[in-house]
Amino acid sequence: MTIALEAFLTLPRGLLLTLVLTFASLAAGFAVSVPLAFLRASSNPWASAPVLAYTYAFRGTPLLVQLFLIYYGIGQLPLVRQSFLWAVMREPFWCAFIAFTLNSAAHTTEVLRGGIQAVPRGQIEAAKALGLSRFHTARLIVFPLTLRIALPAYANEVVGMLKASSLASTITLLEVTGLARQLVSETFAPYEVFIAAGAFYLLLTLLITQGFQMLETRWTPTANRPPPTQPVPRRANGKPPLASAET
Repeated sequence: MTIALEAFLTLPRGLLLTLVLTFASLAAGFAVSVPLAFLRASSNPWASAPVLAYTYAFRGTPLLVQLFLIYYGIGQLPLVRQSFLWAVMREPFWCAFIAFTLNSAAHTTEVLRGGIQAVPRGQIEAAKALGLSRFHTARLIVFPLTLRIALPAYANEVVGMLKASSLASTITLLEVTGLARQLVSETFAPYEVFIAAGAFYLLLTLLITQGFQMLETRWTPTANRPPPTQPVPRRANGKPPLASAET
């Protein structure tokens, strides 16, 4: 019981690093994925094929392998060590940030691509009829509808990235999992410590899920909401009206 209490008091020190690493990577990945998603959804193979190769590579390989390649691999290249990049690549935080951003951008690109292709064709034709350019159609019509369509799938990506942030502990970052591993090495009580760490991740996941559910409810089109129930008319005596006889 004492060890569990110590874990609940110690692990919150890593929450800030976990949240910063997670949401900074998600924000950067989202910014990268927006133009890539439009290229991926393009009918031009010269535009979509390179993006497909990138997303296929990063979605098809483990994030841990990508993290190790960036932290242990790129940093060993003499070209990197002798350039300005070494100031970034020698820091474990930035290596984790780059790996998480590239991985998140690959997944988010495919999520947004599905949303772009699910936009009703009639909406695009209506924008063309109004004289909107392709850029304004994408910005004012396609992109907002894509966000609404892709929101549930993107919520899964956010939760997945939160849980994947625990891999940062493998390159010496002391976020929640890193502090948990350090505490286990001191107390030799893995059950109590990792149960406490799991409780923190579970709480964060619950908060993120509830936040996306609120957004999804807010962005639901009025036309898709169930119509309000109409009150049954009553006669003066409080009874429902009699059905009229068919002629």
